[in-house]
Amino acid sequence: MVTATRPTLRDRAGTLVAAALSTRTTAPLPTDLAMVVVRTVLAWIFIYYGAGKLFGWFHGLGIHQTAIYFANTAHLHPGEFFAVLGGLIEFGGGIAMALGLGSRLVGLALFGDMVMAMITVSWANGINSEKLPAGYELNLALGALALVVTLFGAGRFSIDALAERRLAVMKSRSTT
Repeated sequence: MVTATRPTLRDRAGTLVAAALSTRTTAPLPTDLAMVVVRTVLAWIFIYYGAGKLFGWFHGLGIHQTAIYFANTAHLHPGEFFAVLGGLIEFGGGIAMALGLGSRLVGLALFGDMVMAMITVSWANGINSEKLPAGYELNLALGALALVVTLFGAGRFSIDALAERRLAVMKSRSTT
C-alpha cells in the first residue's frame, strides 16, 4: 500500500516563495498602487523644484536667478528660455503626474529634463559628490522613475485611465 505524505508547512512555504519569485506577471491592483506611489513621489519632487525655479518657492532661486545659473553653470543659452522651460516641465509636469494626465508624455519630458540636468551640471561631479553642485544620483533615480511611467503608463487610478474608460464606453455605444 502506498501512502501519500502530506506536505509540511515548510514545503508549502517554499513552493509559494518559488512561485512568487519565478512568476512573470504581477497582479493588477498592486501594480496600479505602485504606480500611484511612483507618480506621487515624482509629483512632489518635481513640483517642489519647478516652483523653486519659476516662483522662488521653497527657498528656490526664482526665474531670474535660475536663468543666470542655467547660463553660467549649465551653459544653456539663452538662460531665460531654459529656466522657463525647465520650470514649466518640472512644475507643470509634476501637477500632471500627480493627476495622471498625459502621463506617458509627461514622464518622457521629465526623463529628458533629468538627462539634461545630468549632462549639463551633475555628471562631472560623479554619482555622489560631497560638494556643490551635487552628483547625479538624484537625477538618475528621478529619471528612471519617470521612464517607468513613460513605459507602463499611470495605472488605473489616473485621469488617463478614466479618459480611456470613457472613450471605450463612447466607442461601444457608437458601434451598437
